[in-house]
Amino acid sequence: MTYLEALNQLAAMGPELRTDKTGGPPRKFSLDHIGALLEALGNPQRNFASVLIAGTNGKGSTASTLASISNAAGLRTGLYTSPHLLRVNERIRLSAGDKLDEIADDDFAHSFTRVDNAANALVEIGSLPHYPSFFEILTAAAFFYFSEQKIELAILEVGLGGRLDATNIVEPLISVITDIGIDHTDYLGDTLTLIATEKAGILRDNGVLVTLSQHPEANAVIGEIAVAKNVRGVDAARCLPPRELETGHRVQGSGFRGLNSPLAPNRYDLSIDGEVLHIDSPLAGQHQQRNLALAVATAIELRTNHGFAISNTAIEQGVRATEWPGRLEWIPSRKGHAPLLLDVAHNPAGAWTLRAALAQLPEAMPRTLIFSCLADKQIDEMAQVLLPLFDSTSGDPARVRDHVVLAPIQNPRAASVDDLLAAAHRLDVPAHAAPHLPGALAQAEAITPPEGVIVATGSVFLVGELRALVLAE
Repeated sequence: MTYLEALNQLAAMGPELRTDKTGGPPRKFSLDHIGALLEALGNPQRNFASVLIAGTNGKGSTASTLASISNAAGLRTGLYTSPHLLRVNERIRLSAGDKLDEIADDDFAHSFTRVDNAANALVEIGSLPHYPSFFEILTAAAFFYFSEQKIELAILEVGLGGRLDATNIVEPLISVITDIGIDHTDYLGDTLTLIATEKAGILRDNGVLVTLSQHPEANAVIGEIAVAKNVRGVDAARCLPPRELETGHRVQGSGFRGLNSPLAPNRYDLSIDGEVLHIDSPLAGQHQQRNLALAVATAIELRTNHGFAISNTAIEQGVRATEWPGRLEWIPSRKGHAPLLLDVAHNPAGAWTLRAALAQLPEAMPRTLIFSCLADKQIDEMAQVLLPLFDSTSGDPARVRDHVVLAPIQNPRAASVDDLLAAAHRLDVPAHAAPHLPGALAQAEAITPPEGVIVATGSVFLVGELRALVLAE
């Protein structure tokens, strides 16, 4: 199978959370299916050590930072994340010098073909009731590729929940749980207790958990499950910056990408085991300090109790070399247009995080919001958090030049423009409708002065498409 054929087959499978491309009922998840598929492939996931990271927000940032640290330590590292911004290859990365490169097209085609052949054979003999899901196929392909490449350590981001997620088939050295919030309620439940229970499904008997204290309801669930499983807990709090430095310092030119970002960087020193650790992360936003703390604490745990040679110098280098685009990513002005701030805030917690970052922008800076999201997200809650910040009729003189542009995204689960407009109207916030994202970008560029900023958010799919449009210019 060629790379293009593999992509076409994936595209025909439809949304990850559906049974088929026709939009049938949600799939019943089971680790038995990914287990049977991996068994047919020789259980490649048993050929490398792994760290498994679950949570609602921050797990991708934590995973990418930890993988960068592992790579800086000289370990042959694999990184598996989801979803992707533009190319499916982004989900599977491997050590390549001083960074992690996405899987090559030919390698992707080879791994996908092996997994596809095994899956079809299992379905034919009745060992699988149906062809595996989009995510199960990609997870198996990643594990097969990592095994063939003889990696030493895999950093794995859970796709959905934890307990029944395909990544949970591994036996991780360490389980990491990031911040938990309300998301994917159709699959995980509509309370923090139910969602935290699913996330805590990545814990193992007599295993290790790295986490930070968070909402009491989530803490209680995680604690109860950890005690029942005799899990040793590692509190990452000692890897948070000193309280007086938690807000960071605004430094020009220190944003995640591009020059002259007004967002505060994450630069601070930690005292770890009597030594000073210099943290200098390209990931902007105070919320990233929690993700950095989890990554650093996990690296120290790997060094202290699991025999991995990860020096403080490697931790510093890895943090500094982290690449995780689309997260408070500042793209400088192009061709006289206003700069862009891209952020994949796809749930209310993410929207609040973005709102906190927007507070760092100069008050008088004109702002245009490009917003869209999936229909199964909490549209009204996200709109309530973000849209009033761009309300030109609010009476705030600093906001009279602000705008809101709403656009559809190319995804079967996307909210319609009519739904987005209705959410804006319920808040009495003026909003413009665009027919598609290229049109939304053109409209935003036309109405936003060069000294302003265009903020694009609400969905990974929105950020991925806009980022591709902008960087192709």
